[in-house]
Parts: sequence; structure tokens; C-alpha cells
Amino acid sequence: MPDFLALDDSGVSYSNKNLLGTDFIIYFYPRDNTPGCTLQACDIRDSYKEIKQNSLKIIGVSGCSLQAHKKFKAKYSLPFPILLDEENKLAKSFGVWGEKRFMGKTFDGIHRTTFWVNKSGVILKTYPKVKPKLHINMILKDLRLVSD
Repeated sequence: MPDFLALDDSGVSYSNKNLLGTDFIIYFYPRDNTPGCTLQACDIRDSYKEIKQNSLKIIGVSGCSLQAHKKFKAKYSLPFPILLDEENKLAKSFGVWGEKRFMGKTFDGIHRTTFWVNKSGVILKTYPKVKPKLHINMILKDLRLVSD
């Protein structure tokens, strides 16, 4: 896992160092309050109890502002932290920032990607280009395989 330091929507500091000793999912998504990102976040919220029972932490990341994160979290009652990455440094360090195409336009942005990181800070699994509706099912399937 790359070195990083970022604040979440509540002002709590997260880094690769203070997450050592914790299994966690860090998922990168393009924007707060868009249909796909909302679907993805709400599916995670709805499965949060099962995820937490398996001692797995969830962390979201996007390049939106603090105000956008707070509104998004409050509107959908999201129980997990969302890291601020307005300059996209975290996205770039994880290799999820790059050229995208949407509706005939090309631009740089966050590629919807998820990483499962173990207690030692090693990325166990990468979920590239996840589909919002399938995202949580992929994680839960892998979580159930690990816990069996």
C-alpha cells in the first residue's frame, strides 16, 4: 500500500501507518451524489453490519470537497469515513487517477477501484473498474470465502 496521509469528513487523520493492524477496504469513487456512486455507497451501507462483524473496516475516497462529503454522508446515513482527496494525491498514489471517457468527452478523473488491504498493509485484492451494483457482492463473496 502506498504511503498516504488524509483527513476524513470528520477531521480524523488516516494514514497507511495508523491503519496497520486493521484489515480494511478502501474504495475510490468519482463523485458524491451521482447515481452510480450513491448506489455503491448505499449498498455498502446496507451491508455494513456484516462487514463490521468480520472485523473489516470500510473507507471511501473521492476528490469532492469536505462540504460535499458531509452532505453525501448525512443524506444517505453512511456509517463509514470518506477521505478528502481534493488534489487527487491519494488517487494518484494508488494508481486510480487517469484518463476517462464519458458521453463523448475525454477527461482525467478517478477510476472506480477498490483495494482490500490486510493488517500488514499489503494489498490482498484489487477490484478494478467495479460496477456500482456488483461492487459489494464481490466483496461479501470474498469475505465469506476468507471467514469459512
